[in-house]
Amino acid sequence: MRSDNKIPIVAIVGAGRVGSALGSLLHEKGWRIGPVVTRSMQTARLAQRRIGSGTPQAGLSDTVLSADLILITTADRAIAETAATIARFGVSNPSGAGNKTQRQSAAQKTNSKDWRSKIVLHTSGALGSDVLRPLAPLGAATGSLHPLQTFSAKNVPSLAGVTCVVEGSAPAVRMARRICRTLGAIAVVLPPARKAAYHAGAALAAGHVLAVVETAVRILMNAGFSRTNAVRAVLPLTRQTLANFERLGAHAAWTGPLSRADVAVVRRHLEALRGFPREYRETYVALSRLAVNVLANGRTAKKRQLKSALAGIK
Repeated sequence: MRSDNKIPIVAIVGAGRVGSALGSLLHEKGWRIGPVVTRSMQTARLAQRRIGSGTPQAGLSDTVLSADLILITTADRAIAETAATIARFGVSNPSGAGNKTQRQSAAQKTNSKDWRSKIVLHTSGALGSDVLRPLAPLGAATGSLHPLQTFSAKNVPSLAGVTCVVEGSAPAVRMARRICRTLGAIAVVLPPARKAAYHAGAALAAGHVLAVVETAVRILMNAGFSRTNAVRAVLPLTRQTLANFERLGAHAAWTGPLSRADVAVVRRHLEALRGFPREYRETYVALSRLAVNVLANGRTAKKRQLKSALAGIK
């Protein structure tokens, strides 16, 4: 029986930026941290220090079975292999009488006893709980918890008010929701098939925005700004745009030459970008077309005008 009142022991497998941050936040809230697993003892000890608790461990072993909750916080590409490795732990390989089928059946029963009280969550934004399929038949509750937040090696961000997408079996979702409540996050349940689209949107709002801002900084530097002054110039502009978006909505916050249907200025921009790497100009064109598509909604005449003007831009 799983108890929602019991403070769980948490094993963190792949304790990098996300794993260390979650471990640290949960530890601050009184959760018990068990094995802290990375590929080497050096990085495991570093993660344990960042978390403030736990037992550092180099590589996976059956010690993860000492935990009630296993958080797999590895890179996406390693989650399936990690789940398959963990699934092999806790199996008693009976010897002696009995044929191979009987021994395998006995081993599976023993393994089920080990696993039926366990919950395993991964933290991928793009993958569903099906990537943990080796564990589900053994009795483990499987699911995923993805905090919609950026994590760096320098600090542990608060998750208060942050959205976390969760999915999986009912016990796994309950545990994910409990984590969210503990950390002050907002749990949103999505079907596994929709996670990749959700994550694509999140990538646009984070990594892709960062790429656009850095590109803007480099363009200003090429125009004669120092890097420091370019960053100082761009950041207040970007912050105010986001503040307007939050306060007024996308359409009212839209500014710039396209919002005024001033395609001549857009053409001047594109001509100026010919001296930059090709991607700069291509991205400007693509973003201009995207802006017209998503920001000129409800302005049919302007949208037609802008689309027609941009269609001729190469």
